[in-house]
Amino acid sequence: MHEKLEFLLALAREKHFGRAAQVCGVSQPNLSAAIKQLESLLGVPLVDRSARFLGFTPEGERVLEWARRIVGDTRAMRADIETMKQGLTGHLRLAVIPTALPVVSRLTAAFWKSHPGIKLTISSHTSTEVLSLLDNLEADAGLTYLDSEPLGRVTEVSLYRERFHLVTTVDGVFAGRATVTWEEVATLPLCLLTPDMQNRRIIDRIFKDAGVPVEPILESSSIVVLASHVRTGSWSTVMPKIMAEELALPPHVVAIPIVAPEMSNLIGLVVARRDPQPPLTTALIAEARALAPALAAIA
Repeated sequence: MHEKLEFLLALAREKHFGRAAQVCGVSQPNLSAAIKQLESLLGVPLVDRSARFLGFTPEGERVLEWARRIVGDTRAMRADIETMKQGLTGHLRLAVIPTALPVVSRLTAAFWKSHPGIKLTISSHTSTEVLSLLDNLEADAGLTYLDSEPLGRVTEVSLYRERFHLVTTVDGVFAGRATVTWEEVATLPLCLLTPDMQNRRIIDRIFKDAGVPVEPILESSSIVVLASHVRTGSWSTVMPKIMAEELALPPHVVAIPIVAPEMSNLIGLVVARRDPQPPLTTALIAEARALAPALAAIA
């Protein structure tokens, strides 16, 4: 049963029988047969299929929810037993929204210092993708917004608030200003994240509420690309204060608080809700809670 549920999860991720079989290390006929056996066992069709994968039936979607829970708990149990035998080991996968990437090293450095030898993988994703990766057991934890979108079945640890600043050159239009307004920021040639990013959607909403919808000159999914273009002196951008500081921008670039309105959004750690938690995520939660006051103080 467990193997069949793993196959079902792979099919949900890959949305293609051949790719799912390859990921699972079996032939496509064997994967298809296993899923048909699961359908026979449960007495309902799980997959809409013709010559190719078309999606899941309503019953299949419900079984997927149970499969994620069962497989996740089974993996957590195995990790727990391994920890009892040989201490904390393994591989921790973190999915992080772009604006938190410059900050995540504070968490991973503290975690690795306490638990050397753990392998870490960090990948950049939209907030929606972060939650999807957690659901599909492709990530162990995420850093994302806690107060902007429904999070589902997760455990949260609040870390810091994003407070928006205009990042621009010291000889720009607003040189020497203590603050700027969103209306003033909209007059500048801006480079911003792409609209699929939650940070961009938040910024667009603030501009709209301020009565100044904005069209950026340049869009990118990469914070590094935005920062490099601001360095040229031709563009400005909007980013959280903590991110601007972590990027160590050159002296000719300044970060000016944006007011009217002054907005902030809560960033935190999320992990799938389980009791007990796997040992690696339990340790990560402890590090995040210990680090949160320091991050909140500088954000």
